[in-house]
Amino acid sequence: MNASAVAPASAAGPTASAPPLLVAIDGPAGSGKSSVSRAAADRLAFGILDTGAAYRSLAWAALRAGVDLDDERAVLELLETWGFTITMRGEQWVTVTLPAEEGAASGDPVDVTAEIRDPAVSAQVSRVSKHPAVRERLNEMFRRIVAASGLPGVVIEGRDITTVVAPEAPVRILMTASPEVRAQRRAGELADMSHEQVLADIAARDAKDALVVDFFTPAPGVTLVDTSDLNFEQSIQAVVDIVRAVQRAAEESKR
Repeated sequence: MNASAVAPASAAGPTASAPPLLVAIDGPAGSGKSSVSRAAADRLAFGILDTGAAYRSLAWAALRAGVDLDDERAVLELLETWGFTITMRGEQWVTVTLPAEEGAASGDPVDVTAEIRDPAVSAQVSRVSKHPAVRERLNEMFRRIVAASGLPGVVIEGRDITTVVAPEAPVRILMTASPEVRAQRRAGELADMSHEQVLADIAARDAKDALVVDFFTPAPGVTLVDTSDLNFEQSIQAVVDIVRAVQRAAEESKR
């Protein structure tokens, strides 16, 4: 599996004694997790790793290759041949290198930044994310991407981040919100759907996610940030304050 991330060349590279400070953020759809994580990372001058983009890219590649998304072995075989690249600072760009038999020569990246957000792809993501072996392989990929990022800190957002991908992260946050608030936020992104339809979509997504991860009960040591009554700026500041408190504590412990 060929995977990499793109970071600015000017970013300070981590050393053996100073790896990137990890900020792990989990949360259900509509909690504000993705947008808040990206804004908080920018404010902290950290990188952002959107793990959901990897699952979306894998689902896109499986659909393109005619792979049975419910067949764990077939998806794992696809993982052996695909390539995944994502930017970690600035505007997000995602590319996938297709297997040669799919009409692209080895090493020819395809820009899928917009396509992986298509509802037709979104509806299929849970079919690849439900496979334990696939999740394990992608989690390993995420850890490699962070380790090679050359950044002083990385915000990792998605699912299983606080408990599986980065359980030892100095900052671990579960970001959530009530279903009604999440539906209201999502309705702004899905203008062709009514509030009731979006709420039903949220409930269905939660039911699927519940088969894989608990998005509503923080694990021990994980800080709960409920954004139901917070606006966007307040949500960003809540994350930034938690990170800076950990940074201050780390500095004080060195004195």
